[in-house]
Amino acid sequence: MALTQEEVLAGLAELVNDETGIATESVQLEKSFTDDLDIDSISMMTIVVNAEERFDVKIPDDEVKNLKTVKNAVDYIVGAQTQ
Repeated sequence: MALTQEEVLAGLAELVNDETGIATESVQLEKSFTDDLDIDSISMMTIVVNAEERFDVKIPDDEVKNLKTVKNAVDYIVGAQTQ
């Protein structure tokens, strides 16, 4: 069963927290991973790999560069679950 946007956001916030120590409540849809959350590319790749495992989706490397905001990532994961 596909997760809702809220469930994916909560899970992604936990992954970001695990990798970076950023508080889960700081991970909000409108936040930019690099500009607002200050996540570097290495941490971002770890988050992507962990998100693939947690949500059972595949995020191709060429798609990662399009995931600039938390909302971009949540929307991608929600969409990828239904495929």
